Amino acid sequence: MEKYTLHNNITLLCETATSFPDGVLAAHQKLHRLFPPGQNRRYFGISRRNGQREIIYKAAVEKISNDDTQGLAVLIIEAGEFVSELISDFRNDVSQIGQCFQRLLQQPDIDPNGYCLEVYINENDVRCMVGIKN
Repeated sequence: MEKYTLHNNITLLCETATSFPDGVLAAHQKLHRLFPPGQNRRYFGISRRNGQREIIYKAAVEKISNDDTQGLAVLIIEAGEFVSELISDFRNDVSQIGQCFQRLLQQPDIDPNGYCLEVYINENDVRCMVGIKN
């Protein structure tokens, strides 16, 4: 586990999954069809509890200045401090992501109004992050 700093705000285009976890893959697949990989942009996953049980999940892609939003929601990830963990080769066991967030959410200094953020480094590696209170 390590501290990680986002130095700049990131504007995202988001597709909300129809359900969690079942709708997550379809949301990411839609974004990859609209914004194919290889265009110097990052992909993200954002999740947050809505009540006690339901989790709202958004697949997201970094917006590049001339992008048409394609009717997707726009969200800004604000620069700041996060507690994070890097997962290498997450595709071997996707459940590692949920397990990682369970560990990160146990940290005493996380922002109670924050969210869980997945930053996909490449096809196989993901950085899991949770915001720290300011």
